Amino acid sequence: MNEVQGLLEKIESGNAVWSDYSEFINIGYKELETFFILARDITKKNFGNILKIYNPTKRFPAISITGTDCALKCEHCNKKYLKGMKQLNDNRSLEQFLTSLAKNNGVGALISGGSSHDGSVPLLNFLDTIKKVKKETNLIINTHTGLLDQETAKKLADANVDIVSFDVNMDEEVVKNIYHLDIELSEYSRAIDLLKQYKLNIVPHICVGLHYGRLNKELDSIKFIKETEINPSLIVVIVLIPPKNSKIKFDIPKPEDIAKIIALLRFIFPKTEISLGCMRPRGNIKSEVEKYAIKAGITRIEIPSKDTLQWLKNNNSEIQFKFFSACCAIPKKYENLAESNKVEIKRYINI
Repeated sequence: MNEVQGLLEKIESGNAVWSDYSEFINIGYKELETFFILARDITKKNFGNILKIYNPTKRFPAISITGTDCALKCEHCNKKYLKGMKQLNDNRSLEQFLTSLAKNNGVGALISGGSSHDGSVPLLNFLDTIKKVKKETNLIINTHTGLLDQETAKKLADANVDIVSFDVNMDEEVVKNIYHLDIELSEYSRAIDLLKQYKLNIVPHICVGLHYGRLNKELDSIKFIKETEINPSLIVVIVLIPPKNSKIKFDIPKPEDIAKIIALLRFIFPKTEISLGCMRPRGNIKSEVEKYAIKAGITRIEIPSKDTLQWLKNNNSEIQFKFFSACCAIPKKYENLAESNKVEIKRYINI
């Protein structure tokens, strides 16, 4: 038996340990196909032959409560993503916007913003407003919290937010040189402990390729999610988009490397949904990334290309697509509130 076959059998039997998963990351691309077949088989067994497609549209906007301000100015972002969000940096405008959204067939909102120097998103002063909106509407509220403190965690729970989207990164070099954060990695554990203490719904996000476009400590981030016993119902995979104006050179992450991380998540979390999130490279590589992600075991994808869905349908005639007008991090229990209407599905009507 060769080493690759032995590794495959270990993973398939459920007897793999962390050193085996590390070995998997280092195998050649030509040897990946049998592992992807296993990942898809696990996905089909636990989730059926369904791919959930998410397109937030105007019914699930992203909001920045800091405008375009961010103290960290991370190398991979440098406030670029904040510019594409709805700028609502006072409570009155936030309440008015969310109330209007609810009255106009809105599904929910992602409430995010730039970070403070300690890695937190300054949500605290907005949580009374969010609590009021949650009481008066059916909006699904997803929050980016960053490295929060106890008071914020308590008020998030009191506000009854539906989701805490939490970025996990166990790469010290990325934290210091890309995020510009002067912290110990133990701060991630402390934040997760607080979120668990207040029984908040944690949706971990892993960004593949933050180490200059190459794999480095993604397995450590997966191990962190497993060993902190978050037991997530969903994990979102996002991917570095190489910035154009950074002084640091970033490569474009390879689709096969992205798929390796997704397959690892499938092996380690066989009954957890995996989503390919909206942050990922565009252009010619987009469809390739999506196709590899599907092979590797995702159950959800945000704004896929028609080409990818047509490819999937051509290669799997039994596939069923479900469409939602929401962020891909929403809990399964809210899917009935987020189902896309005929107009929103129309962009995919010819598949």
